[in-house]
Amino acid sequence: MEKIWTLLIATLIFLVFVFLFWKLTSGDAKKEYGKKMWKHWPTRLSYWQGAIFYSFVFTIIVMILLKWWDVLTF
Repeated sequence: MEKIWTLLIATLIFLVFVFLFWKLTSGDAKKEYGKKMWKHWPTRLSYWQGAIFYSFVFTIIVMILLKWWDVLTF
């Protein structure tokens, strides 16, 4: 049962970081690339790859900190 809660917490943290990344950077990315380039899938693909990468890294950091502070046990 603990593993389920740990995975749920990690998933929620990941989704929060993806949302924050999107909310903070989507406007700047659209302005930088322009409307025409933003509609091409390689541009958006690289944007979302970056979002997933940074969110994954920050999720791992937060999970390690939570374990270090004895908030989570896994």
